[in-house]
Amino acid sequence: MNYSYVIIDDNQESVLKTKAMADSFQELDFLASANNYQEGLNLILEHNPQLVFLEIDPENKKSNLSLALINELYRYLNVIPKIVITTSKKDLAFEAIQYQVTDYLLKPLVRIDFVKLVLKLNKTAVVQELPVVEASKSEVDEKPTYVVQHEVSTVNEPLILCIKSYGDYRYIDARDICYLQADNNSTDIHLNTGETVTAFKTLKHFESVLSFPFVRIHNSYIVNSQSISRIHTGNAVCYIKNSANKIPFSKSYKANIDLIISEISNGNYLEI
Repeated sequence: MNYSYVIIDDNQESVLKTKAMADSFQELDFLASANNYQEGLNLILEHNPQLVFLEIDPENKKSNLSLALINELYRYLNVIPKIVITTSKKDLAFEAIQYQVTDYLLKPLVRIDFVKLVLKLNKTAVVQELPVVEASKSEVDEKPTYVVQHEVSTVNEPLILCIKSYGDYRYIDARDICYLQADNNSTDIHLNTGETVTAFKTLKHFESVLSFPFVRIHNSYIVNSQSISRIHTGNAVCYIKNSANKIPFSKSYKANIDLIISEISNGNYLEI
């Protein structure tokens, strides 16, 4: 099976090296490349590739390349391409995992990593194409308690946040988080029970490790979009379900508010 791909990297030499490596595999079909966030987003939306090689620690910070590009794709696409991170930093791997990327390749790229990637893609494709085989009526009559189906089910377990402090491990189901609020170098995590838990990490840290439905809407706030009951664009505030809490959003994050509105309307939705 063949996979179309694009490369998003602010270093043109790296683009050429990634393409040269990928071109040695007949399964990978090059479409185009981009050097910054906006061009990369436009490229994906225009060409709808199956695979994206993405740099998330750019040399030129003005390129704005980061994992945030993945969140933006959810605003426009029902099916997100498989994302392969290509970077020289090992310490960004944990953050990338939170975004459910397909692979994380360290620069300088080596051929064996591409071999493994292609094998992984092919294996996934085979599993997805496996037919469901139901037992015949006669088989059911003979063995009514054994019906075998060839299918693979994936259990999507909820994200659990562990807030650790001096041997104290506090576990929080991410679905219970309404919003996160910056408090100097710590962050207050507001739960749907009304409880607040303080984590000694900055809001920027949480922005980098939490993916959608968690969205940054203000310098001081990240909101779980599934906890929003109302958005008032005129007053620039979001209301939280089952509470009197309302949190502001700023103009600089208006695009993220539009993303939330778009995602809500894409669900089981009726506008009156």
